[in-house]
Amino acid sequence: MAAIKFSELIGKGYREFWFFRGRYRIVKGSRGSKKSKTAALWYILNMMLYNEANTLVVRKTYRTLKDSCFTELKWAVARLGAGAAWSFKESPLEMTYLPTGQKIFFRGLDDPLKVTSITTEVGRLCWLWIEEAYEITNEKDFNILDESIRGVVPEGLFKQITLTFNPWNERHWLKKRFFDVQNPEILAFTTNYLINEFLDEADIRLFEDMKKRNPARYQVAGLGNWGISEGVVYENWEEADFAVSEVFKIKDAVSVFGLDFGYTNDPTALFCGVFLKKEKVIYVFDELYERGLTNFKLASRIKEMGFGKEKIRADAAEPKSIEELRQLGLKGIRAARKGKDSINNGIQFIRGCKLIIHRKCCNFLTEISNYCWESDREGKRLNVPKDDFNHLMDAMRYSLEEAVTGDRMSF
Repeated sequence: MAAIKFSELIGKGYREFWFFRGRYRIVKGSRGSKKSKTAALWYILNMMLYNEANTLVVRKTYRTLKDSCFTELKWAVARLGAGAAWSFKESPLEMTYLPTGQKIFFRGLDDPLKVTSITTEVGRLCWLWIEEAYEITNEKDFNILDESIRGVVPEGLFKQITLTFNPWNERHWLKKRFFDVQNPEILAFTTNYLINEFLDEADIRLFEDMKKRNPARYQVAGLGNWGISEGVVYENWEEADFAVSEVFKIKDAVSVFGLDFGYTNDPTALFCGVFLKKEKVIYVFDELYERGLTNFKLASRIKEMGFGKEKIRADAAEPKSIEELRQLGLKGIRAARKGKDSINNGIQFIRGCKLIIHRKCCNFLTEISNYCWESDREGKRLNVPKDDFNHLMDAMRYSLEEAVTGDRMSF
């Protein structure tokens, strides 16, 4: 491994994080704040320094790990010039430090048995990294992970849990548990893009534009401050595990799919649900939430998810994209109707239903927790939702126009 100076490796802002040895390292921060890349570098370097350490990397859903933590850790191996010392396996995701046989394991909370049944052939499982910890809405799930890092470790080694996340909502249990207390076993701090000397001018301009265009979002996504979700639009929901095949056995169950277009700054969002008209229940069972998708890639992704033949109601503002997706094989796609008061009519209908959201739909859970009404300068709430955290919320509205047969409201 080539010699690299500490300052060149991680830059400024993370010295205390790097050398802290207490049980909990908690980093909330904005996008572009180096938190994930710094964590990845720390794990790779320290796995090579501590020859009995093994690491568990967790996100709420397993399928999100490959394009996030797994990729970041592979980048860290290359950054350290240690590619010859590591092997990478994708099924299941796993990394091995070849000189000793130490491993980095990857698990999702959508399969809790696999999280609690890890055994190591070399050394101890002593380190845990939870990326996008905000996705873990149930503190009990964290407690299960916390308890998995246990047992005696050799002298000189230490047990530690690292959580990295964007702080969308100050009501999240993470704030009370780690930021509102004083405990020598906890290092909890906030970081943001302003300390990232590796960003270029184009990256900085994105944040400066956000500061002018959406000051409230800039406070969270730019500065890493806690988001304040007052006046949420939907409170009629719960998170649950359920088998969608069992839901479809209910007599009046009908599938509903909605699509909201995005590309660079905003994600393309596909809502996948089951609507029970008689019971007025909406089951949210899957989602697509991704930036940078061309129409060709979008069509391919929807087909890969198994929804290529479904009826999909898409944002009518992009008729060209809808026609192109139809030509790419999504024959059931069509433009959603839009009319006067269409947003509020759709919202009021959904507020009259019960929403049951599958635990794996992390982006939907994030949006519905932060989708709020606008306020005027005096703080009075307006009957207009904020233009934020609304991609899957809009897609959900589009999806329901077909399910509500006989209703002329435009969603």
